[in-house]
Amino acid sequence: MAPAHSKTATATGRRLTNPKKQQRVQKRKRDDVDVEALVQAVADLDPKGSGSGSAYSSFTDLPLSAPTAAGLKAAHFSTLTDIQAKAVPLALKGHDILGAAKTGSGKTLAFLIPVLENLYRAQCIGSDAGLGAMIISPTRELAIQIFEVLRKVGGKGHLFAAGLVIGGKSLHEERDALARMNIVVCTPGRILQHLSQTALFSVDNLRMLVLDEADRILDMGFQRDVDAILDYLPADRQTMLFSATQTKRVSDLARLSLKEPEYVAVHESASSATPKTLQQNYVVTPLPDKLDTLWSFLQSSKKSKILVFLSSGKQVRFVYESFRHMQPGIPLLHLHGRQKQTARLDVTDKFSRAKHSCLFATDVVARGLDFPAVDWVVQVDCPEDADTYIHRVGRTARYERDGRAVLFLDPSEEAGFLSKLEQKRVAVERINVRQNKQKSIKDQIQGMCFQDPQLKYLGQKAFASYIRSLHVQKDKEVFKLESYDLEGFAASLGLPGAPRIKFLKVDPEEQKRRKNASRQVMDEESEEEAESGSDADEDQGTAKTKTKNGVRTKYDRMFERKNQDVLADHYAKMIQTDDAGDKADLSRLDGQQADDDDDLFAVKRRIPAGDSPSPSAVEEDNEPSANGAGVDPQAKTVNIPGAKQPLVLDSKRREKLLKSKRKLLKLKDKGNKVVFDEEGQPHQIYELEDEDAFKARGAAEDQRQRFVDEEVERVRAADVSDKAAAKEKKKAKREKRKERERAEVAGGEDEEDGGVPVLEDGRAGFADFLAGVDDGDEGVSEEEDEQPPKRQKKWFQKDDEQVAKGARDGREIETFDELEAEAARLLG
Repeated sequence: MAPAHSKTATATGRRLTNPKKQQRVQKRKRDDVDVEALVQAVADLDPKGSGSGSAYSSFTDLPLSAPTAAGLKAAHFSTLTDIQAKAVPLALKGHDILGAAKTGSGKTLAFLIPVLENLYRAQCIGSDAGLGAMIISPTRELAIQIFEVLRKVGGKGHLFAAGLVIGGKSLHEERDALARMNIVVCTPGRILQHLSQTALFSVDNLRMLVLDEADRILDMGFQRDVDAILDYLPADRQTMLFSATQTKRVSDLARLSLKEPEYVAVHESASSATPKTLQQNYVVTPLPDKLDTLWSFLQSSKKSKILVFLSSGKQVRFVYESFRHMQPGIPLLHLHGRQKQTARLDVTDKFSRAKHSCLFATDVVARGLDFPAVDWVVQVDCPEDADTYIHRVGRTARYERDGRAVLFLDPSEEAGFLSKLEQKRVAVERINVRQNKQKSIKDQIQGMCFQDPQLKYLGQKAFASYIRSLHVQKDKEVFKLESYDLEGFAASLGLPGAPRIKFLKVDPEEQKRRKNASRQVMDEESEEEAESGSDADEDQGTAKTKTKNGVRTKYDRMFERKNQDVLADHYAKMIQTDDAGDKADLSRLDGQQADDDDDLFAVKRRIPAGDSPSPSAVEEDNEPSANGAGVDPQAKTVNIPGAKQPLVLDSKRREKLLKSKRKLLKLKDKGNKVVFDEEGQPHQIYELEDEDAFKARGAAEDQRQRFVDEEVERVRAADVSDKAAAKEKKKAKREKRKERERAEVAGGEDEEDGGVPVLEDGRAGFADFLAGVDDGDEGVSEEEDEQPPKRQKKWFQKDDEQVAKGARDGREIETFDELEAEAARLLG
């Protein structure tokens, strides 16, 4: 019988829209499934009889149901791996399992097959059966991957309702579907939200609980969520834990209420905790040179598939944006936990399908994810422990494929972290970087940060997040914050100086003393600091506003406002400098002032100030300086190239002059024009002649008279040549005019007038006569020279004679009749 909500025929006689779906729903209700044979086969199964598990080498050797066998065959799974051969028989018999195996060894199928088989034998099918199995994953990407494998293997005949419950999706849609699910793949935070808020979600019939990457889930990051989830689950259940680095802490096992768990560790006796096909190396690279080494590595591996691990999402964003602008020649992708779920899915899909690509990521993809054919795993930042290193390098060399991994270590991290790896049986070999292959990109990053304030902001956030990650590390033998070159690291990110890090200032002893001190003592200390730091406050970009009588007015608040609608408050807090007296603070390593934070690369144009003059020298020579003020004994002087007098830095305004090229030009001397001789030697425009050479040419008066005579002769010769040229020009104009008049006369002949040419003005044309007269007139003046030819008047223009005659008659032509009368008068 079909369920009540299925589609049926209506009164109009419409046929069933989806008969196959209704048939499948009816198939769920059948009770003729023969599971007794499977139950008996599982009971006869001897998982420990072979010792090493070698008796089970194929899935056909196990008592599996027909739908599971069909799904494995369709997905091309035939041979059991080591972890599957040991864990699956134990899980089929209902044992709790702690499974540990190398990355890429097939742990996902080791718990998915028991989940399908145990629920199939119990006939936990349909919404009435409730939730039968819960699989918890630490990350969304891993949960999606597990669900895809479950769908492939269980989609060839199994009738379970499986669902994916992760963050980033609609909560209401998941609520409606949870009541019908038999298997759920989830993340800890999202499933806890449904357990506490969704009324119809019941886990009373839960039979199996699976924790993939169990050591990560049971870590401090998920401890509170996991404890809350376990409070909702029934105690009578089968629990399985799988990871590449399994937890063995008694407290963790007690929290999960495991009943005589079977510890399955197929690679525990192996010489290495990582696959044999993985080649592992490390490079000793100082922190400021890591980006240069990474860029050089990408340039030499453009035809590879590379996964780059960084410690924080802000570093991932900065490195991705910086390298993307520089175009390394390989497709770039980035993935971190702050991205939206759709973007994360899109990035993982693109990287999985790509043949050559580079993915910058955090540890969100370090566990369990199966990216096909990854050639390189590059760890730019040192992982927090050896387990994280094992999981990171496990993204390559999967399923007996070859792979390579390289780790960048700061010199202060080398000894401590290598000892940690040695304890975990991880052998890495040191390699060196070829100096002729390494290229520095610090100048390029600085230029990009100078042009793009948002990129500079990302660099500041990346610096702060990395320092914070070092500060919170538990292993202080490896991560020694005082041993890092933080100023050089800030420069490698394109920053003029290390940004302010607040938590580095806190001294626990000093904080405790201040907390327990009386109010009177604190007031006295604050007054002393205010007196000693009055000069230092002027050097700060965010100097305290000077108040009148200790009261802040509205004008004080007005002048404190600056760019409040451009960047957020935490940006202003980040670039804020500390007190001038605290020179040991990491944010003021080179004594840079806060005024330079807004203008990133003003420091590149700053001219280094020299030593201040001694007081005695000032007393002896107390003349005005270049800026018009007397020399202050405490002021610094700067020698500007091109200026005769040095610039005295006696105020903040004078210091700001050094940031502007335009203002510095006003202080420099004017340049002099020079001319170059035939040999290329420069000379002044008005260069004086040698006195001896001048006297050798005679007396001064004689030289003057000789010069005047030469100039008069030169002018007379030039006048003759000019007159001849003018005469030739006039003659050429006359010839041109005659040719034009002849052409007009020839075109104006009329046979009806007896061959007498008539000009445009109605006069008889004596062109030849006039031409003869012009030929004899050689002395025509320039005023009587060629006149421009008269243009033919338009139809709307009046003739001068008509206008004159109309004026004599004392009337003007206004109507068409008058125009006809005037025309008749003129014609006859």
